[in-house]
Amino acid sequence: MTTYGLLVFEDAEELDFVGPWEVFTASAMLRGEGDRAALIAERSEPVRCAKGMRVVPDHVLDDHPKLDVLLVPGGRGAREAQLFNTSVTGWIAKVAGQADWVTSVCTGSLLLHAAGPAKGRRVATHWASEDNLEARGDVTVVRDARYVVDGNLVTSQGVSAGIDMALWLIGRIHGRDHARSVRRYIQYEPAPPYMADAPD
Repeated sequence: MTTYGLLVFEDAEELDFVGPWEVFTASAMLRGEGDRAALIAERSEPVRCAKGMRVVPDHVLDDHPKLDVLLVPGGRGAREAQLFNTSVTGWIAKVAGQADWVTSVCTGSLLLHAAGPAKGRRVATHWASEDNLEARGDVTVVRDARYVVDGNLVTSQGVSAGIDMALWLIGRIHGRDHARSVRRYIQYEPAPPYMADAPD
């Protein structure tokens, strides 16, 4: 059984955690073996995310099951308030030392850096925050990969890249054939409009 813990906080970017949530829970459904995903927040009240979505956490920082996978999303909250929230960064540091996998999406890598797990590692982040993260020092920012694996640390570029990262992760944990089944189930076959258009 794999337990996925997804941190949520005020002004977290919705798709940063909802995309991986869909991958993890679809994986659990297809496996039928008791895998579970949980939203974890500092407090039990509903959290308002960056674009206005409100979510209700399943657990709080000091009361949750043991996590096999920790996911830290990005968004305005990760770039601002949470960077200075020692309750959150301290919790990330503690859980990262116990989890099998530590992951982030978008600017969640800034929180992993502030908490410690990303220091001295190769990481990805949202394109608009690559210089910011690099300027913090003791980190190698990879600018040309949707996600980056460095040991048990897996970080992805912005927003939708978290889906790619999550699919890779379940493939690593449960096998590539399973990850392909999940990808087919969620019908993840990116074909963005306008990609081939000539610039205006």
